[in-house]
Parts: sequence; C-alpha cells; structure tokens
Amino acid sequence: MTIRRMLAVIAPALIASALATPAFSQASLANPTSLREQAPATYKAKFDTSKGVFVLELNRDWAPNGADRFYNLVKNGFYDNVRFFRVISGFMVQFGINGDPKLSAQWREARIQDDPVKQSNKRGYITYAMAGPNTRTSQVFINFADNAALDNQGFSPFGEGAPRGRGPDQGRIQTEGNAYLMKDFGRLDFVKKATIEK
Repeated sequence: MTIRRMLAVIAPALIASALATPAFSQASLANPTSLREQAPATYKAKFDTSKGVFVLELNRDWAPNGADRFYNLVKNGFYDNVRFFRVISGFMVQFGINGDPKLSAQWREARIQDDPVKQSNKRGYITYAMAGPNTRTSQVFINFADNAALDNQGFSPFGEGAPRGRGPDQGRIQTEGNAYLMKDFGRLDFVKKATIEK
C-alpha cells in the first residue's frame, strides 16, 4: 500500500478522533488544578444521554464555586460516558464519578469551598453531593422533588433543568470504573456526552 493510500484511509479516522476528544481536554482533566476558568454569568449545559437529551441552565450568581467547577468539567469532557449511579424515587438522581478509575482518582480529593445557599433545593435543581463542609468535587445530583430540608445542610443549587437497596457501590465505581457498572449494572442510563451551549 502506498503512503498516499494509507493516509487516505488513516487520516479521516485520526481527524475524527482528535475532534471527538481534544488532547488538551484529557490532559487538563488529569490535573484538576489546571481547570480554573470562570464560568459565564449564565450558561447552558446540554447532556445527550442514553434516554434522550436534557439541558441545564446554570447561574453563577447562585453558587460561583460550584458553577465554575461544573463549567470546567463539562467543557473538558469529564461527564462524557458517566453513569447515573444513584437514583432514589421521589428524591434525586446522582452522577459524576468518571468511568476511568485513574481520572476519577485525580478528582476524588479535588475539593472546592462551599457556596452560601442562595436558592432552595427545588424540583429540577442541580447541586453537588458532599460528605460534609467543603467536600464538593465532581458528583452532582438533580432533585426529583422539593428538597428544602437540604438547604440547612449546606447543599447550594447552582442551576436547574443510592445506592440504597440494590444500587452500585460507589467505592467500586471509584476503583473499577465503567467496567464494573457495565458488568453488574448494564442497564444504567448514562451521559453519552456533555457540552457547553453557546
């Protein structure tokens, strides 16, 4: 095969691959401290999921630290191919552990400071999961109901739009990634791709 013919076959695939997953995004995701871009005052994040598309409208004024972190994570592809791993009927749906255990490990301790609670945890509002003060990283949840009881616990929504029982184990998601989820929970819905809308 001639070099010209090889390039004709290989080049389109390489270009498509480069466009689908920019190298700078992967490199940036591997270093949480490098993702510090300030989000616009308001922005939309579109999530193309295995069950269809949903769009969140994010408001930086509600929770600047949370909105900035989410903007950087979405913009750099962190939520692409991420599973919805915790769904509690009448309460919320949670996602945000990356399917790549190495990448997930980089973000597990990349905590951001809490934001004051300016909005109530209403139905359809998104906020960060946390394990106490100043422990927010990449996991978020969308409220299925008005969950005002979360307001006094410091859960600050930044936009709108468990396993209890037989759900997946978060520790195994962290260490084994999507391989564990696809094997033992193959029917979980997931985010195919998340993007910032202009």
